[in-house]
Amino acid sequence: MKNIRNICIVAHVDHGKTTLVDYMLRQAGTFKSHEELSDRVMDSMDLERERGITIRAKNAAIHVKDAKINIVDTPGHADFGGEVERIIGMVDGALLLVDAAEGPLPQTRFVLEKALARGHKVILVINKVDRRECEDGSRIKEVVNQTFDLFVELGANEEQADFPIVYACARAGWCTTDFERIPNLISGKEKGSLEPLFDLILKTIPAPKINASADFSMMISNLAYSDYVGRLAIGRVISGSAKRNQKMVRKGINAAGSNVDENFTVTQINTFDGLKQSEVEELEAGDIGLISGSEHFEIGDTLAGSASVETLPRITVEKPTLGMLFSVNTSPFSGQEGEAIQSRKLRDRLLRECRQNVAIRFEETDQPDQIRLLGRGELQFAILIEQMRREGFEFMVGKPLVLFTKDEAGNRLEPFEKAVLDLPEEAAGDVTSLFQQRKGILTSYEQLGGTSSQGSKRVRLMIEIPTRGLLGVRSKYLTLTRGEGLFSTLFHGFFPYKGEILHRTSGSLIADRSGPTTEYAIRGLEDRGMFFFDPGVMVYEGMIVGEANKNEDINVNVCREKKLTNMRASHLEALVHLAGTRKMSLEDCLEWIEADEWIEITPKSIRIRKKILAQNMRSVNRGEDA
Repeated sequence: MKNIRNICIVAHVDHGKTTLVDYMLRQAGTFKSHEELSDRVMDSMDLERERGITIRAKNAAIHVKDAKINIVDTPGHADFGGEVERIIGMVDGALLLVDAAEGPLPQTRFVLEKALARGHKVILVINKVDRRECEDGSRIKEVVNQTFDLFVELGANEEQADFPIVYACARAGWCTTDFERIPNLISGKEKGSLEPLFDLILKTIPAPKINASADFSMMISNLAYSDYVGRLAIGRVISGSAKRNQKMVRKGINAAGSNVDENFTVTQINTFDGLKQSEVEELEAGDIGLISGSEHFEIGDTLAGSASVETLPRITVEKPTLGMLFSVNTSPFSGQEGEAIQSRKLRDRLLRECRQNVAIRFEETDQPDQIRLLGRGELQFAILIEQMRREGFEFMVGKPLVLFTKDEAGNRLEPFEKAVLDLPEEAAGDVTSLFQQRKGILTSYEQLGGTSSQGSKRVRLMIEIPTRGLLGVRSKYLTLTRGEGLFSTLFHGFFPYKGEILHRTSGSLIADRSGPTTEYAIRGLEDRGMFFFDPGVMVYEGMIVGEANKNEDINVNVCREKKLTNMRASHLEALVHLAGTRKMSLEDCLEWIEADEWIEITPKSIRIRKKILAQNMRSVNRGEDA
């Protein structure tokens, strides 16, 4: 039996998890001297590198002294909390990273709660101790106390609450358990490394509890794919061992929710070695590895050595709070820029996503060409949409809608979020007013030690707000804080319905005919609102080309050309310029649209349109056609 430790690294978004894993891999000798290393090597997806966040949980392994440490890097954004929930059962302990200046934030609370509920031992890593706000050390001590309070509040037992503390600067690749050494390490008087962290992991995190003599049993916690052997099941071996060519049983469920047993033969076994997968003859109890042999592996299935082995409890995650309609593209430009998929292919692609991501659920609708997905947040949907777009698909999505429920008395309940806002002090009044308009309640106002780029003090607001109130608020918040505000949320629970919330006070500018937009037409309509497109863009009837100044929809002719005459005043035309257009990203569109509108997604374009295209078939009063 090898000396094994299984740990996950959990934290709020941007607190330094992936950077720490980088240096753990480097200092453990995972990479050869000639290998060229990039930052955030664990962020393998293009979208992860572009956005600077971890989206999918990923595995790696390092060898320290005589032990193998399996590491799972998890996402820090609340929308991807399902990744944390399914991974937490693979490990026996956790490294909890907390930013030395920002302290515990909503996702810190979420991931810590899951780790403590599993009974895991937790090592607290106070990261970014070199930040300017932490120069005198008082903020670091304050953050340690806040984290201890969080442990107690979440019901940690005495052993868990007596957690070891490591002070680290992940981007410089050093850590220490001695608070007094921090200034010398920051200044470079002393050389540091991550060895204290490695020693603490081996000392604090227990080896996996196993039953090596029992039949093989493993829970599938993640999936991968190989061009040579097909689908790969990733999980930790609970008992027994697996060998190549061994006969096994996959205990899963079918689309109807019934139990299904499938016999298969193991074709290949791999374990993690650094970031690579190395083929082995046998996978032992306690280790994390990959097994191939079936194309029907699903997250939550149990792999067993015989049919008599008891099925392990399936992975469960918290309920979704948002729903979104996905539809076949029915726009006039359908099929011009990508693959105009039929409902069957759209359904298959979304079902495949639901199998790989237990936090997303699939729901049929009354319309055969429309499917509803249920999930955690707008960013989660935006990532899926962007992935499908890059795969060449064309489709449409509707406005994200909150999922309501009822209590025992039949009263309507809606999901609430805890929002934590770090922002310059001078913007606090406007921001508080914005959130109060959306039924938010300010529960805490705290002065922070840092200052904004303008030199003003920063404050932290904690607001309890309906999930509906957060839809479309992020861009307004960034505008009010001049881009300096930090915004994070955590699901708080279901509470009584708070009444109507005003989402958008302006209507839409809608093209009334097909053709290319012209500068002459847009210039003449600029007093009607803000346009989303420059001249020369092809539009169709019913396509939304801008945001109106009034609280009603306006049909406009953006294709009108200037009539040619013999009399010209070219010197006057040269002085007239367009006021500018607002470029709408996918996230901007998801925040902006109403229930009677679609977002048309193609590999090259993102357009917003009315569900009813013909202007003589819809009202200009907003919301009547929803």
